[in-house]
Amino acid sequence: METIPRKKRKQVSDINVVPLIDVMLVLLVVFMLTAPMLNQGIDVELPQANNEPLDIDENLETLVISITAEGEYFLSIGATGDDRESATLETIGESVTRIMNANPNIQVLLEGDTNAYWGTMITLITTLNNAGVTNPNFITKPLESL
Repeated sequence: METIPRKKRKQVSDINVVPLIDVMLVLLVVFMLTAPMLNQGIDVELPQANNEPLDIDENLETLVISITAEGEYFLSIGATGDDRESATLETIGESVTRIMNANPNIQVLLEGDTNAYWGTMITLITTLNNAGVTNPNFITKPLESL
């Protein structure tokens, strides 16, 4: 009986990328569906003003304090607003004092709803001055053309 000589097989060194493509497509669909549902801050109707844009230093941290039309206060560090929770005026005063002591160069921005009570804004500004904020800036939207 004669033996048949076997051919040597070469190893396959290709990477199968089909499962990776499937995972990427699933992730793409998930992110496309969830992105519009993300809450990107507080629902505040900003007043209009004819001002030049502020020179905000992107490298410095930003402290944003918001006032809604109902008079609720919100405090967050950074522009995303992911960590914003309703706070009392006393809590904001204490928090801003701690933040200003830790980082005196932080940029303080105020955004108030157009329909917010002006007395609420004045009370907030007084509280911020007592906490060490000397130059808060107001966030507005540009004037709509007539």
